[in-house]
Amino acid sequence: MTTHIGRRAALIAGATALAAPAFAQSGFPNRPIRVLVPWGAGGTTDVQMRVLCEQVSRRLGQPVIVDNKPGAGGILGAQQLLAERPDGYTLSQMPISVFRNPLMNPRPPFDPMNDFTWVVHLTGYLFGIVVRADAPWQTLEDFLAYARANPGRINYGTPGVGTSLHITMEQIAGQKGVEWVHVPFRGVAENLQALLGGQIHATADSSGWSQLVQDGRLRLLVTWGAERAKRFPNTPTLQESGIDIVSISPYGIGGPKGMDAGVVRVLHDAFKEALFDPAHIAMLDRFDMQPMYLDSDAYATFARRQYEEERVMIQRLGLRL
Repeated sequence: MTTHIGRRAALIAGATALAAPAFAQSGFPNRPIRVLVPWGAGGTTDVQMRVLCEQVSRRLGQPVIVDNKPGAGGILGAQQLLAERPDGYTLSQMPISVFRNPLMNPRPPFDPMNDFTWVVHLTGYLFGIVVRADAPWQTLEDFLAYARANPGRINYGTPGVGTSLHITMEQIAGQKGVEWVHVPFRGVAENLQALLGGQIHATADSSGWSQLVQDGRLRLLVTWGAERAKRFPNTPTLQESGIDIVSISPYGIGGPKGMDAGVVRVLHDAFKEALFDPAHIAMLDRFDMQPMYLDSDAYATFARRQYEEERVMIQRLGLRL
């Protein structure tokens, strides 16, 4: 997932130079667009999506409004799309849980292969495990050793049941012979508040914790990417800690099924330009995230592959909601 500075600069310049004029020539949109964000206000995704939508709005000449729908492990945005018209005026951020939940749920809320239009793929997260700065564990090894010696005593927070954070923490537990208790929250803000307040021992979440780590209020034990985070070069990855897992939970933008191809093209082009806008790149840098652009067709292909990979993993782990 490494993106070199030179390559990034070329991508930004190329995205700007090759911008298609479709949204300048089309009658769409002629009113505000709503983008559902299935996470709480103030979290990593919320902050990133607001900057992105501001840049999309500048290109489309209409307000692009973030509408938070937190809860249920990040599927409420996708679920809302089932009730929306496929006119391009309601979209949603589509986290990995959109593929995972229907495979774990005895009553799937939707069919990700047939119920949505895949508009554009955007980015992925930096994940990590943090504890309070006054916690006794200096390293991940210390934390796991304590958890192993005290089965069921450690609890940890994530953004919800079935999220990448939840699944990965349970994979870690399985590999290291640990039993701990999962506490789901509706987003990183609630998760971190519970950690700072002493209600939980650890938080596994996206990099909304980064400023608290830099301020010395939290301690980062491990990150989950393929390489160390550039702002936290002294913190090892899971792989460096002897756990063969890389988790970045990539995501993009989707809409209701049956959207007009011309409308999809207008939205794709505007989001692509916005993705590589310097203001948005600066926001990604703030959270140690990288652009992971895919066009609509490539994103649909990615969705099919991801769905099958999730099916295999869920069957192997025997996961159920």
